[in-house]
Amino acid sequence: MTGKLQRILITRPRDDAEALAAELTRRGFEAMVQPLLEIRNLPGPPLDLSGVQALLCTSANGVRATAARTTRRDLPVLAVGDATARAALDDGFIRVESAKGDVQSLAKLAIDRLDPGAGRLLHAAGSAVAGDLAGELGAAGFTVERHVLYAAEPASGLLPETVQALYAGTIDAALFFSPRTAQSFVKVVGKAGLTDRLGGILAVCLSEAVGDAVRTVCWRDVVTARRPDQAALLDLLAAPARSPPV
Repeated sequence: MTGKLQRILITRPRDDAEALAAELTRRGFEAMVQPLLEIRNLPGPPLDLSGVQALLCTSANGVRATAARTTRRDLPVLAVGDATARAALDDGFIRVESAKGDVQSLAKLAIDRLDPGAGRLLHAAGSAVAGDLAGELGAAGFTVERHVLYAAEPASGLLPETVQALYAGTIDAALFFSPRTAQSFVKVVGKAGLTDRLGGILAVCLSEAVGDAVRTVCWRDVVTARRPDQAALLDLLAAPARSPPV
């Protein structure tokens, strides 16, 4: 396959995928959505935010789960990246700042902006956590409380339209934002007996860790963003498509 990339597979949870699909359409691509994780907010009482100086959000799912458990929107929100920050603004939080990167970037932003003596930090987390946010901030003197507010369950299989597109070879690129999503994709594609259909697809990954997770199978190529955010990931789609190795 050569020439311009056209059909792009989005592997994000559906709530995150919809906005990304709209952005891809605006850029002239055809977007397909294949959620690899199902997000479920966990039930529980309203969050106790007394003495909390800021909320730490490592995903848009964490933002939405937090918004479901409190009516307060006045606390500062430090978000791991721009998409998470936009989700916080969309949910009515008024003091939002993006770390524009990964968990380490978020820790650095918190250390730069906050005072360890001004109150505890609440990390809105899922059932699976990447990185050691609490450890990095604890070393800087902060008290971090991780609240598991949502669960992310791996998909058990592919949607029929994804199976059809993989079999027909009509997907040009697939976007991967996390190692867990990438591992889930490889697993369900293998379960469907379609691993050999990935050789014509460009795997576009948010980081080297994500790239390592997809390299367990053979792709047309695997590329990683120069920085861990959605804008850098989408910049890779504008690069000339590479030919398969000979």
